[in-house]
Amino acid sequence: MIARDAEETIRTLLRGFPIVTITGPRQSGKTTIAKAIFAGKPYASLEDPDLRLSAQDDPRTFLERFPDGAVLDEVQRCPELFSYLQTRVDADGRMGLYILTGSQQFGLLSGITQSLAGRTSFVELLPFSFQELARADRLPAQADTLLHTGCYPPLHDRNLTPRAWFSAYVTAYIERDVRQMLRIQELETFQRFVRLCAGRTGQLLNLSSLATECGITHNTAKAWISVLEASYIIFLLRPHHANFNKRLVKSPKLYFYDVGLVSWLLGIQTPEQIETHPLRGNIFETCVIAELVKSRLNRGERPDLFFWRDSNGNEVDVIAEKGTRLMPVEIKSGKTVTREAFAGLKKWRALAKDVSMEPVLIYGGSESYRQGEVRVVGWRDAGKVLLA
Repeated sequence: MIARDAEETIRTLLRGFPIVTITGPRQSGKTTIAKAIFAGKPYASLEDPDLRLSAQDDPRTFLERFPDGAVLDEVQRCPELFSYLQTRVDADGRMGLYILTGSQQFGLLSGITQSLAGRTSFVELLPFSFQELARADRLPAQADTLLHTGCYPPLHDRNLTPRAWFSAYVTAYIERDVRQMLRIQELETFQRFVRLCAGRTGQLLNLSSLATECGITHNTAKAWISVLEASYIIFLLRPHHANFNKRLVKSPKLYFYDVGLVSWLLGIQTPEQIETHPLRGNIFETCVIAELVKSRLNRGERPDLFFWRDSNGNEVDVIAEKGTRLMPVEIKSGKTVTREAFAGLKKWRALAKDVSMEPVLIYGGSESYRQGEVRVVGWRDAGKVLLA
């Protein structure tokens, strides 16, 4: 098992909460980490039809099987348990009784916030981070290899090709989750919608354009984006709210949590194809921003990441909130850093003045160094940027 950065965070939270809920995409390692932390406690998956029926029919008796707590997997499948869990942990009084896991935000979060408010903490577990792979000696030497493979655990601890695994993953999980939330006859159109989204990763979200190209209504496109967010396939990066006296764009940018899935959806079959792919810059940016999100989620923190773009096209890829100050981060996929790469950072810093922290530029090379006031960081160390 590759050690996860979130493990220490989860163990700390279990000392202060009776329940910790781990959410995240399917196959991101939630069950593995939960079983490792609760190695001496029972495990029950609510994906099992018999167990689920038992929990639904008689929640009290079901929970009585686990007097000292347990790992309850995929709990969004049985929301009836939440109220009974509340009663049980309130009566028991001990901390660290249960770990709950779930791979959909719909239903899960609303049910838990209503019944278990104050009794559970949340940790979002995404696929492997660069640091996790590096410690296990699994981080590729070349960025294009990682852009092709992605970071899902099965692709790094099993002998599987991305092409075979993602095909099975999309069929077995994404499409099944969609069937639970959408009308089944729309599935083929939804598949096309997801591929269109992959072609727009790293770009401003334009729902009207997506809807027109996919042949659906604007409201349907909006609902489907919500489904992809709820299933931890995509996330939206919002523009930073501070305008610094400049007219800003208001639309969010669309990103995928895993860049390997993007490559598969785009039909990329080898790392060599990425090198000359017209969307390589967007794919690389997606990979790095997902890594920045992981670095904060693994510590149990909100990402608090944004982007900045004014009406003249000046842009900084990431604005990270750190207390009352802001860290600007620019991302360039090339292995050589040119003078033009610093233009957006320079423009933003002139507007932000004292609010700005040391600017960072993450690029496709391997060396890290300083260039003037800017800290230049190789892609392999991207996850360390926000830790400083």
